[in-house]
Amino acid sequence: MIRHVVGTQGRSQGPIAVTPPSPGPSGKPDLAACYRYCEDLARAHHENFPIASRFLPARLRKHVCALYAFARTADDFADEPAFAERRALELDRWEDLLLRCFHGVAEHPIFVALGHTAQEFDLPITPLSDILSAFRMDLRVRRHATWNDLTAYTSLAAHPVGRLLLYMFGCRDAKRHRYAEELSTALALTNFWQDIARDLDRDRIYLPQEDLRHFGVAEEDLFARRQSPELTALVRYECARARAIYERARPLLDLMSEDLAVEISLFWHGGIRALSRVEERAHDVFGERATLTLVDKAWILGQAVRRGIVPLTLAMTSRFPIPGERT
Repeated sequence: MIRHVVGTQGRSQGPIAVTPPSPGPSGKPDLAACYRYCEDLARAHHENFPIASRFLPARLRKHVCALYAFARTADDFADEPAFAERRALELDRWEDLLLRCFHGVAEHPIFVALGHTAQEFDLPITPLSDILSAFRMDLRVRRHATWNDLTAYTSLAAHPVGRLLLYMFGCRDAKRHRYAEELSTALALTNFWQDIARDLDRDRIYLPQEDLRHFGVAEEDLFARRQSPELTALVRYECARARAIYERARPLLDLMSEDLAVEISLFWHGGIRALSRVEERAHDVFGERATLTLVDKAWILGQAVRRGIVPLTLAMTSRFPIPGERT
């Protein structure tokens, strides 16, 4: 899932230049070239979560990359120093292009591809607009007073990506969407707790203010990088909350068709394994970032094999990014 699940909250390594296709005789670039452009963007960025892994049906990979390119570029507008003086302006422009795309008027390569994907799968515009609303929220909200405030944010930043992915697989029932939203939230929270120290560099604190007060952790302690028993207890508490949400999402693993079951299994098992690593390092939040080992990755893949949804030969030869990995 793309930003916070791909986190979304995938951490960009800065805007990466990918040469866009040239306009054709009609004034807009060729559709196939636009999809290749989106795929190039996906390959150029390194994310914490799998984007169109080889376990995803080949027919869907280009469409997932189109969704990714839309969200990744908007994320750069909200976060990258290159856009510091014009973040809101760029997000407004991106939303205008989105509206034009859904009215059948698109010239930008990302929106040419996205428009075709939206038409192909009858995607609604609302989840895409919600993603942009989350990025706008990033511009003005750097603290979350309560747990409810934080989850209201993840409902904009993370839920839409899960819904869009299910739409592409023809899943429109409320039951599966409800579980997918829980999984999206759990993945986003895992990334927040994994990146407490990194977010401080951007003056962002995702730990709810009410929880900081309850455990007796001051913001000054966080910015001073002071580890304390109180902070350790707080991080363990937040990890326990995230783990409970993974369990609320677990039924989704048994409700997906085989062609999407692998991706969902990788997200669920990868996320919960990454959360365990974060919890293990709760005593050293400002030390080395919690990441997954090769043993962890083998275990995650093994869960999919054990469920009988991944051919063993494919599992033995696959290389895919999972939560906690940075390449």
